[in-house]
Amino acid sequence: MTTLNRRDLGLLVLRVGTGAVLAAHGTQKLFGWFGGGGLTGTTHAMEAMGFSPPRESAIAAGLGEAGGGALLALGLATPAAGAAAAGAMAGAVAVHAPAGFFAQAGGYEYPAFLGFTAAAIGVAGAGRYSLDHATGHVLDRAWVVATAFLVSALAAAAVVGRRAQAQSDAEGPGDEATPRTADERSDDVG
Repeated sequence: MTTLNRRDLGLLVLRVGTGAVLAAHGTQKLFGWFGGGGLTGTTHAMEAMGFSPPRESAIAAGLGEAGGGALLALGLATPAAGAAAAGAMAGAVAVHAPAGFFAQAGGYEYPAFLGFTAAAIGVAGAGRYSLDHATGHVLDRAWVVATAFLVSALAAAAVVGRRAQAQSDAEGPGDEATPRTADERSDDVG
C-alpha cells in the first residue's frame, strides 16, 4: 500500500469515526435517538444552561453535531462540516469548562477532543475516499476553509457570549452562580 493510499485510508477512518460519533450525539438532541432528550429535552437543557433563545440554541447544537458529523463521515463539504462541528463543540467546551479539563469530573476534555479532531479534518481535507474527491473538490477549496472557520468562530463566540451575558444578568450584582454537577452536565454534549 502506498503512502498516499495509507494517508487517505487513515483520513477515511478518522472521518467516519469522528463523524459517526458527532452525528449520533446530534440526533440525540434533535430526535431523541440513542436515549437522547430530543428537541424538547435539549431545549429545556439549553434554557437551564442559560442559552438564549433556548430552542434555537438546541437546534443549532443538534445541527452542528448531526449535520457536521454526517458530512464529515461522507467527506462532503469537509471544511464547512469540520467548522460546523468544531463550532458546536466550542459551545460544549464553554458549558463544561467550569468543571475543569477531565471528562470524569464533567470537564471539557471530550468535546474539546471532538472539536479539535473535526477542525483538523476540515483543514486537512477528506482525502481520496470521499464525496469531495468524487465531485472534484467543488466544496473543498481554500476560500471555503477560511470562510467556514471564520463564520463558525464568530457564531460560536456570539452564542457563548450571549450565554455568558444572560448568566451574568440572571445572577445580579453580588450573586454567584451555583456550579452544576457532572450529572447536570452529562446530557449537554458528547
